[in-house]
Amino acid sequence: MENGQALHASPYAAQIEKFADSLTQISHTFLKMEGRKEYFTGEEVDDMFGRVKNKVCTNCEKCAWCWGEDFVHTYQMGYELLSAVDSYGAELNTEVKRKLSQRCIQAPRYLRRLLDAFQDAKQDMVWRNRIAQSREGCAIQMDTFAEMLRETSKELEDSIVTDERMEKRLTAGLKRKGVRVLNCYFFMNRKGKYEIHLTARSIQEKCVTTKEIVQEISGIMGKKMVAAAGQSQKLGRQYMTIVCLEGPAYYIMQGVARIGKGGSTVSGDNFMACELAGGRQAIALSDGMGSGEKACRESAQVIELLEELLMAGFPEKMAVQMINTTLTMGREEIHYSTVDMAVFDLYNGTCELIKAGASSTFIKRKSGVEHLVSTSLPIGVVHKIELESMECSLEDGDFVIMMTDGVLDALPVGEQDMLLSTIIGGSELTNPREMAQHILKQVLNWTGEEPQDDMTVLVAGIWSNYSAI
Repeated sequence: MENGQALHASPYAAQIEKFADSLTQISHTFLKMEGRKEYFTGEEVDDMFGRVKNKVCTNCEKCAWCWGEDFVHTYQMGYELLSAVDSYGAELNTEVKRKLSQRCIQAPRYLRRLLDAFQDAKQDMVWRNRIAQSREGCAIQMDTFAEMLRETSKELEDSIVTDERMEKRLTAGLKRKGVRVLNCYFFMNRKGKYEIHLTARSIQEKCVTTKEIVQEISGIMGKKMVAAAGQSQKLGRQYMTIVCLEGPAYYIMQGVARIGKGGSTVSGDNFMACELAGGRQAIALSDGMGSGEKACRESAQVIELLEELLMAGFPEKMAVQMINTTLTMGREEIHYSTVDMAVFDLYNGTCELIKAGASSTFIKRKSGVEHLVSTSLPIGVVHKIELESMECSLEDGDFVIMMTDGVLDALPVGEQDMLLSTIIGGSELTNPREMAQHILKQVLNWTGEEPQDDMTVLVAGIWSNYSAI
């Protein structure tokens, strides 16, 4: 399509940039507001003392002395009590109580009211910090979404191409096949591969198959095109849009094997596989905190959100960061889950591994087995997570093997990677599901006992579309 020209200065892209700038501005406004704090201000301490004075000291015969001539010592005593309460809680040691009794004739009431004031102020701080934490989480989400909008805008701006001559050829060629074309849009992704969005209908009563349409487009363009996933199989009398892509050089197949703790059928591990735009495919594995149904719900939530965001077009790292923020907002307790994701580019055979608290990933090649390790935190622990990513090139017949901690922890400490490399390298299996089952079975045989944790092995193999296989 040598006559194709990219379109620039789209008003829609400019509007998207304005949306992104607005989100960034709101994010910055949130971050400028009151943040989280760990200590009381002088005004808050004065307010506590004021409450105690009004409820305890006002009618006391020594009030004028304590809050007048002896004001400095009264405040000093109050600060010492607050410091002791903050350090040890309501159960103060005997020495602190003795000193208070020596200075205050209403010591029990004074201490009780001071503790009440302190607890009220502490609870107020907790709620303010929760609000501040939620604002920080919203700010991170808005910044992340603004970044995605800018990337999408730029990618869309750069991807739209026009070729009137090719559009006329496609329209004429499909008309001979009994298809009327309403409009036709050409896109080029960052890999330089074409994508065509064709809105058309059948002219005759007879339906035309999507396969026939894609074959005709391939012949006219001189490129092998394939229908995008989820397309209707036939074109009828109503207008519908067909999306076809320049055929990738590789394809992926995956298989999984898993078992719950103690042989349970309920596992805290969950996984997914989905096709992404631009000739890519993703697989992911998540291990929830602990085991059983609760861990299963946690990891299932992560996997479902991840699949939803990836299918919607969110960049992989951005999707993981957004899920992390969602998990940390508004939670007092930490509920973490690992994320182990592999994104395959089916045009050039590269694979990006993205890890958050995940265990080792193994790559089985014809030349041997290599393993990649990660030291990152799982998601759900801190607001802003540092993800680790590694990219590797794959060839026809290579395998990517991912697993949860339960598999590695079942093997002797310090020997896990070596033993798993031996198990993986010693297998001649080429079916991903059979390979996953073989690895899990060999680990269970090695331990000779029921699983002490949930165990999952996810295997993905890559093959060339042009190989003899």
